[in-house]
Amino acid sequence: MEKRIRVLIVDDSALIRLLLTKLLTSDPQIEVVGTASDPLQASQKIEELSPDVLTLDVEMPHMDGLTFLADLMNHHPLPVVMVSSLTQHGCETTIKALELGAVDFFPKPTLQQLNTSNDAALELLAKVKAAASARVVRRSASRSEALVAKLAPQQLMHQVILIGASTGGTEAIREILTSLPPNIPGIVMVQHMPPGFTSSFAQRLDKLCPFHVKEAQDGDRVQPGLALLAPGDFQTTLHRAYTGYYVQVQKSEPVNRHRPSVDALFNSAADSAKANVIAVLLTGMGEDGARGLYQLRQAGALTIAQDEATSVVFGMPRAAIALGAAEFVLPLPRIAQEIVRLLENMRPPMSA
Repeated sequence: MEKRIRVLIVDDSALIRLLLTKLLTSDPQIEVVGTASDPLQASQKIEELSPDVLTLDVEMPHMDGLTFLADLMNHHPLPVVMVSSLTQHGCETTIKALELGAVDFFPKPTLQQLNTSNDAALELLAKVKAAASARVVRRSASRSEALVAKLAPQQLMHQVILIGASTGGTEAIREILTSLPPNIPGIVMVQHMPPGFTSSFAQRLDKLCPFHVKEAQDGDRVQPGLALLAPGDFQTTLHRAYTGYYVQVQKSEPVNRHRPSVDALFNSAADSAKANVIAVLLTGMGEDGARGLYQLRQAGALTIAQDEATSVVFGMPRAAIALGAAEFVLPLPRIAQEIVRLLENMRPPMSA
């Protein structure tokens, strides 16, 4: 019999502990080995029970979730899925938790959502399973030095950088963006996240990066020195304008069960920007972005996939590599410098 995933639930709400236990034990591959109502109990039970995955409430008594998480990652690193409220504070705290090393997060569920036939319930089960085999990364407090790029104004206006990511992607995106130079072509990104979280993530990146980062709005122009992040629960696609590109942000159908979807962005860019694109597919579970990256490569774009060794979850990049979609397969620390190298050596912008 296949070994079951051992989960410890840490939440100060008895109701949430009960609901999460009921949901997780509905899957035969998962075993809830214990619950804890505060970090002190959690520390004891981690030692006693040796769980494979921890679900952790962002806000708890005696010690907040972030302090506990930082201590855990220093002394007993294991895969953590944060359970977060949808308040602005909850979203901001979750982004910080991902910086500290949490593998993923899940919005705090309601009774209705935790019906086992519900998509939200299935999503949590998938995230816990992915976390069990995820690569846990101890985060460094140091920041990358921005690279220098020698780019002509024409390149800045007509080239586009696209980035897609899911599980583990927030920190991968942060590492790449903080290493890129300020004189960079426009960037459009998809990170699988619900509404609210994308806004907090964009604000966080804007404080860290050498260029402006914002949540995309319908009609935003893609401009040098600007990175646009697809908002949660909307599809973001790239379109040609007379002098460059702009994004459409619409409540269209999910693609690969995702909204925003990496494939939705990449496929639109294969039509609108073709060889003027550098596209990067980062860590994440599932296959979203793999086919779109293939379409981009077929259209003449330069395509990069993150390698297995540095991916938190090697799902999306693996699928892209299997399709032959990735021209380059690189470890995360090399991706920013490769983007700059490719930009400096890119052929003259094509008319898309």
